[in-house]
Amino acid sequence: MQPSLVRGPRHGYLSCMIAACAHHRHDQAGLKGRALSAELNAAEARCKLAAERMTAPRRRVLELLLKAGQPVKAYDLIAAFGADGAPAKPPTVYRALSFLERQGFVHRLESLNAYLACRQGPGAHTAAFLICDCCGATEEVEPPGADRLIELAGEAGYRIDMVTVEARGRCADCAA
Repeated sequence: MQPSLVRGPRHGYLSCMIAACAHHRHDQAGLKGRALSAELNAAEARCKLAAERMTAPRRRVLELLLKAGQPVKAYDLIAAFGADGAPAKPPTVYRALSFLERQGFVHRLESLNAYLACRQGPGAHTAAFLICDCCGATEEVEPPGADRLIELAGEAGYRIDMVTVEARGRCADCAA
């Protein structure tokens, strides 16, 4: 049996959030069934168009992130990696995460030191995340002013490769 990426004993930051949270909105919108297969097939097609390979480890890490529907720490991915419940070797997962991040399939949330599948579609984009400090719910939104920041950077001679904004607080359910 595979460890859960949401409520297992190794998931300290999320289980602490969930335990401290009074409401029951902890079923993050992870993918399953046909929706999961479609997303994985679309990612594989994007890789082929970019002359990249979606190897089995890369696909497995993306699958785990898509199923979770919330931020997941690398060591939780390592623990859940094997179909038989056997963990992966850390370099396997870290290399897969690096590739997936470069290709725009995942985002790294610095404040949580965790990864989240990106469902915004192909191409690099500016991302902002609303992170609930109570239940851990995380939502990707389009940040205001991102185009102006890129413009200002260009005027100063900088080339921005990526902009990520993280806002912490409480979701509507936790705030209520």
